[in-house]
Amino acid sequence: MNFALILFVLLVITGVLYAVDILKFRKLRAKDSKEPLWVEWGASFFPVILIVFVLRSFLFEPFKIPSGSMIPTLLVGDFILVNKFTYGIRLPVINKKIIDINSPQRGDVMVFRYPEDPSLDYIKRVVGLPGDTVAYQNKKLTINGVAVPTQKVSDYLHHERLYYSEQFQEKLGNVEHHALNDADAPAFIPDAARFPHRENCTYNAAGVICKVPEGHYFMMGDNRDNSRDSRAWGFVPEENIVGKAFFIWLNFSDIGRIGSFK
Repeated sequence: MNFALILFVLLVITGVLYAVDILKFRKLRAKDSKEPLWVEWGASFFPVILIVFVLRSFLFEPFKIPSGSMIPTLLVGDFILVNKFTYGIRLPVINKKIIDINSPQRGDVMVFRYPEDPSLDYIKRVVGLPGDTVAYQNKKLTINGVAVPTQKVSDYLHHERLYYSEQFQEKLGNVEHHALNDADAPAFIPDAARFPHRENCTYNAAGVICKVPEGHYFMMGDNRDNSRDSRAWGFVPEENIVGKAFFIWLNFSDIGRIGSFK
């Protein structure tokens, strides 16, 4: 469901009703007369829909985390806010950038339109920038031939299924975060698709090595063995970017997680 398009259509309809009422019919109504239904249920909603549309399109948009691909940073059920203007101002619905502000940086947690189905929004961490060579071999991450700094920390307990994953503190760019690996999961990528610029990637028994094309980004989930990401479906084009995730504002199962994400 394209909620942005639905909101835009509602904005246009209620805006037309609001304008017609203000410019013509309100002047003809007696002061004490009751507003007709089309005004009460149509035009009167225009200011509210306008505020929601502007906030959601240009400032902040809420998302709910649907899967465990970003564990331990983000958990299933986290409600997050996404900054829509960090990477530039975009026209709503068509998502075309009209004002350039910043570019995604390594380590950012970014929401984007899934390349295989742009009607879906995905969230992953930015690992590779345009021009980077990203290698994920035997579960070790290197960028442009330099190993990403990691440090082993205590294992992570998945409470919903009661098993442990190896946990590492990793530094991507200026961002420190935790990532998970499952010791018994294979290193190779079993389900790589045929995606644009696939010739930039080399797959082997140890994993994958990719050269990121210009105007694209290489994304990975923090739950490395339970995330289908750029290793499988390829690069995220710049035009698919939605915004930068920056804040957990609600989790019904764990109120203590509010504000814990950075």
